[in-house]
Amino acid sequence: MNAADYQSFADAWESRATIRTRPRRVLENDDKLIYPLSRQPLVLSETFLRECPQLRDFALVQTLYKFINDVVIFETEIVDKTARSIAKNRFAVEFPFACRYDAMTVVVDEDYHALVAMDFMQQAIGLTGISPIELPDEIELSRAIPAAVALAPEHLRSAVELICVAIAENTVTGDVAAFAKDATVKQSIKGLMADHLLDEGRHSGFWARLVRIYWHTASADDRHCIAQILPVFIGHYLTNDIQKSFDFRLIDALQTNDATRHALKNEMSALAFPINRHHPLVANIVRFFRSSSLLESPCVQTALSDYLV
Repeated sequence: MNAADYQSFADAWESRATIRTRPRRVLENDDKLIYPLSRQPLVLSETFLRECPQLRDFALVQTLYKFINDVVIFETEIVDKTARSIAKNRFAVEFPFACRYDAMTVVVDEDYHALVAMDFMQQAIGLTGISPIELPDEIELSRAIPAAVALAPEHLRSAVELICVAIAENTVTGDVAAFAKDATVKQSIKGLMADHLLDEGRHSGFWARLVRIYWHTASADDRHCIAQILPVFIGHYLTNDIQKSFDFRLIDALQTNDATRHALKNEMSALAFPINRHHPLVANIVRFFRSSSLLESPCVQTALSDYLV
């Protein structure tokens, strides 16, 4: 794709962006779950079900708070930063005005998603009376993107940042889609996820198109250099160190005995997904590499061979 071929989604944003079209979502006081069981394996573990099943809702509420905290960091510190610099024409990779206008709509959307997430946290605290335990001040991308950018020569650092953000935006879209379909969860939270998904579907296409535009202009040497960095980024992105630390803090906060806490930590430690083609997020990442045209380059195919079926 050439920059001249870029078609803005301004009309779609005007008519469908959730900041323009959605009412406030209000958390229901019903018997539905506040967070999907499938997304917090702690509450499905053998020890938890045997020793402290009555603490399920506490654990799920805390996991919702972690999810909301992650959304706020991702939207305001990761995506907003890159989109805003593109929109203001302060990015080392230059894009035409239509791209920069769309980038500003992404800024507006992402900050709105963060606002809605914070509103939901306040509602959840008010409804449950449960205060958050200590939440992380970073997400995996907070480490993965700087680690990848640091490996790039100066003239490729913005390009690497762009591709990393694009990978993340395309990965999170599939993750949110699974969340939005869970019938066991409160309707307002499913609606929140569906709203988010509506915008993220537009965003994922936007980032993929920007990467296609950049990749079309990149030299063979630059493509080869970036290809070598991609596995490093993926390795950092798919680690579970931050999630594991949170889960251990959550286990420490459970009103149960030390033996149960020790057993729970052992079970959670054994659940980490291997960082290879079988990791549940890899299919989304590979799909992005196809849609953005990167996977058409032999150097990328070689660099990502461990993740390709």
